[in-house]
Amino acid sequence: MSLEAQIEQDLKQAMLAKDQQVVSTLRLVKSALLYVKVEKGVRDTELDDGEVQALLSKEAKKRQESADLYEKGGNPDSAQAELAEKAIIEKYLPQQIGEDELRQLVTETASQLGITEPTKMGQLIGAVKGKVGAAGDGAVIAKLAKELLAK
Repeated sequence: MSLEAQIEQDLKQAMLAKDQQVVSTLRLVKSALLYVKVEKGVRDTELDDGEVQALLSKEAKKRQESADLYEKGGNPDSAQAELAEKAIIEKYLPQQIGEDELRQLVTETASQLGITEPTKMGQLIGAVKGKVGAAGDGAVIAKLAKELLAK
């Protein structure tokens, strides 16, 4: 079953179970998916799982950023709501690779590509992201690449 079909099925189950938190979150996800489809001109076809995972990663990141801003603004209730939505979205993403594994991968990729200069950081980050896909946090990869190339 495709990831998009799984989201649709889970939305139907949440509606039957009257789980409003899951229903509202999955409706937002479906809306974002539809927006991408319309933008590409493929409204009546399913996106492949890679595209769906990329979109879900962006949506989860938005929720985390919003939660951080709510915390800074002194609104912990709204921050918790954003984090709850993020948790629901993350159920559809692959398990995130830990920082230690990413550090090793960044180091290996840098040596494979012969990257030692900070000016080639973007190339290194892109190569690592290409290897790990949605399983690696781009911000963590960028931080690790910066640390490695700053030496």
